[in-house]
Amino acid sequence: MPIYALGDQIPEIHETAYISPEATIIGNVVIGADSSVWPHAVLRADDNYIRIGEGTSIQDGSVLHCTEFHETVVGNFCTLGHLAHLEGCTVHDHALVGSGAIVLHNAVIHSHSLVGAAAMVPGGVEVPPHAMALGVPVKILLDKLPEHHAQMNVESYIGRGRRFRAELRRLD
Repeated sequence: MPIYALGDQIPEIHETAYISPEATIIGNVVIGADSSVWPHAVLRADDNYIRIGEGTSIQDGSVLHCTEFHETVVGNFCTLGHLAHLEGCTVHDHALVGSGAIVLHNAVIHSHSLVGAAAMVPGGVEVPPHAMALGVPVKILLDKLPEHHAQMNVESYIGRGRRFRAELRRLD
């Protein structure tokens, strides 16, 4: 799997995390226990840092980046759907960012909230706890989600990561 140091910036990946052989991890990236990074996801931390908590899944084709002035932080037990793009933002614990969603500089996605598929969260926007952010740009619907709305998905990807770490093998 392509995991790269960039000068003295060396990724730190917990031994129980699953990183797909087709994912790319570059620079100042930290990935927590039981998290998973799926095929063609790219985490590139060259100007600042990216931190991923425990039990978080970063699904196929997602792109996480940071800027000189904005780190990217994703909490524990989060789901980033396929093709999500996060740059210079914060996603708190138990949040779900849907497939194809974009979350930009200084945006904050609070705990137990959801950014809908293909939604765009502009810079500086905060999505409160238990809210849904839908559309382009997002419209926020308050108090729409129960405490652990995405728990089954989180548990599924923790198990899936463990299975892939133990059983995936290349056949060519």
